[in-house]
Amino acid sequence: MLQDNLLIILSLLFAIGMLALLSDKLKISFPIFLVISGLVISFIPGVPPVKLNPDLVFVIFLPPLLYSAAWNTSWAEFWQLKRPISLLAFGLVIITATSVALVAHWLIPEFSLALGFLLGGIISPSDAVAATSVFQDLKAPRRVIAVLEGESLINDASSLIVFRFALISLLTGQFIFWHATTDFFLVVVMGIIIGLIISNIAYLIHRYLPTTPSIDTVFTLITPYLMYLTAEHFHYSGVLAVVSGGLCLSYRSSDIFAYNSRLQSLTVWTVLVFLLNGLVFILIGLQLPDIIKGIGNYSLPNVIFYAVVISLVTIVVRLIWVFPAAFVPRLLSRKIVRKEGKLSWKIVFMIGWSGMRGVVSLASALAIPLALTNGASFPHRSLILFITFVVILFTLILQGLSLPFVLRLMKLEFNENEPQQEQEIRFRMATAVVDYLESNCPKEIAEFPVFKRVKERYERMAQNADSNLKADNETSPSFLKTYRQMLLEVIRVKREELKKMHRGKEYSDQLIKAQERELDLEEARTRKT
Repeated sequence: MLQDNLLIILSLLFAIGMLALLSDKLKISFPIFLVISGLVISFIPGVPPVKLNPDLVFVIFLPPLLYSAAWNTSWAEFWQLKRPISLLAFGLVIITATSVALVAHWLIPEFSLALGFLLGGIISPSDAVAATSVFQDLKAPRRVIAVLEGESLINDASSLIVFRFALISLLTGQFIFWHATTDFFLVVVMGIIIGLIISNIAYLIHRYLPTTPSIDTVFTLITPYLMYLTAEHFHYSGVLAVVSGGLCLSYRSSDIFAYNSRLQSLTVWTVLVFLLNGLVFILIGLQLPDIIKGIGNYSLPNVIFYAVVISLVTIVVRLIWVFPAAFVPRLLSRKIVRKEGKLSWKIVFMIGWSGMRGVVSLASALAIPLALTNGASFPHRSLILFITFVVILFTLILQGLSLPFVLRLMKLEFNENEPQQEQEIRFRMATAVVDYLESNCPKEIAEFPVFKRVKERYERMAQNADSNLKADNETSPSFLKTYRQMLLEVIRVKREELKKMHRGKEYSDQLIKAQERELDLEEARTRKT
């Protein structure tokens, strides 16, 4: 049995690698291609059935994927866009869940309102992994990507809370509004607090203990699981614990990781996230045969009709919600307009059209118990599973595949000045190096030509950020050690200047991290020479 399961896992991993190559060749978004491929593979004769355990998703897959998404999300952008993110992550989830509940109750015979809210809680959140993966290769405005990433990090928690309350109502037959509201805020706040507490403990370990790159990497793998499991143990939001903790540690990563720890952790996490994303989306596609078997008591054309209608409801409600959520606050407060600038309706439409659903929705549906507390079968469980699957497939294929065409059709104007800011960052770091050399190494600059060349190199970089100087190979061993130490000091000075810019929030986190990675690579090369 163990060997059979291991063979299935290895086969899936091999398939993910091959499908990733093919999706890149065909220019199709990786998660969309994997879901479709999983569907095709599931109908191949002789392929063993693969069942997706919801506990596996919530406990094994979700913490690292959320942590990675939070780590790569800019805290400065997240906080700056907290208003639109909150309106989407909380307001839109509640509106979507309510709309789905009312439509499902009206459309499906004997489908209670409580079951409608259960279904609404399942399919209301957009997916963090799908949004990030689909936009990875698209030239979309940074504001769109930042809002979608921030929304998809938070709405998992709000939707799971709606799901939890609806499930309790169905199992117990009771729902007290004020009690549910109090529990909602308690679950949210305590989840965030637990994430921040554990992230600060991790910060102290990384900062003050004599860790190695391997130990740092191991701790980064353990941390999201500690956050998630601790919060869930006390019945708070594990999702928000991971998200808040990941954002906190990401913001302070420059202070706690050495260059080699960052490089090694980045490599390990890149591979891990690639494999987990691949497994999650291909497993979604492989679920269809079992889900279809479960709807034996229903007419397939009818359930397909229900699923398509509800899929359209989720898309339309999102498009209806985003426009007033974006423009009404601007009409009520000129301060928002002055602070955030003008907002194009095209940007708003792109955010509205990017509500792909993903693995959290399917895992929530699979987590529905088989029976009620009185022993009776859970009503319409297989129907909810099928509708959830169709909504995921419908949004991924319709919206995900059409996004590149919508982007081209919209002809969005990019006013972002990242290239200019990148040159400014390079200029300031080069200027800081020149000032340091002139103040601390005047004798060496006068005596050793190589020191003078380094100074001249950074002077030219200050005038033209993309200039490169090919340093001559020095063969004299007398000053190699001093020369290498000087280069490392130069890198340290650039790091300090970069940290000042980061703390001053003058440039985006993405630009700062890109420059930090260049310094990491430069330091790695210097130390190995």
